[in-house]
Amino acid sequence: MITATQIESLRRVETNDYKETEQLKEKFAQLRIERQPFYLTSEEFDEILKWKLGQQFGRQRDMRANNSDELIRAVTGLALTITHSDKEYELELRVGILCSLRGIGVPVASAVLALIFPKEYAVIDFRGWGQIFDEKKTDFSIPEYNKYLHEIHRLAIELGWDAQEVDHAIWEYDKKQPQKKAVLKPDQ
Repeated sequence: MITATQIESLRRVETNDYKETEQLKEKFAQLRIERQPFYLTSEEFDEILKWKLGQQFGRQRDMRANNSDELIRAVTGLALTITHSDKEYELELRVGILCSLRGIGVPVASAVLALIFPKEYAVIDFRGWGQIFDEKKTDFSIPEYNKYLHEIHRLAIELGWDAQEVDHAIWEYDKKQPQKKAVLKPDQ
């Protein structure tokens, strides 16, 4: 399991990824002030998808094409304004609502939440999961995202950082690690 000491020097590493993340967080923070009630347009939603998916943006494009601008505005409006006193239930609602859009799974929903609410949320992906739980995994459920966030919040409290900052530092840490090769047994 990754420790705060291992990532504390990576808080604001000046990479292109970091700069793009900060620009998007600032953009959405400003839009949250200007647009009440808050929602995302299809163009803004695509910006988040491109940020999260990178070269895999084209994957499931046909499926996502079914999500009209009006639908994206309605779904993100509900997901991003809904609140509940039970934060785990709020997370379940927000992620579940975002995942109702075609082609959107928990990792992409987590990216939306991390950019809109960076103090509370982080992006779940194989890098972060692997560093926190020392386990290879690429598909995530809402309960797994909740479990991941508990660990992110634990580190955030220890470091005095936002959840998204912890997540980004873990991501940078993982990129610097030598890739672990699977060792095959002779019968595999």
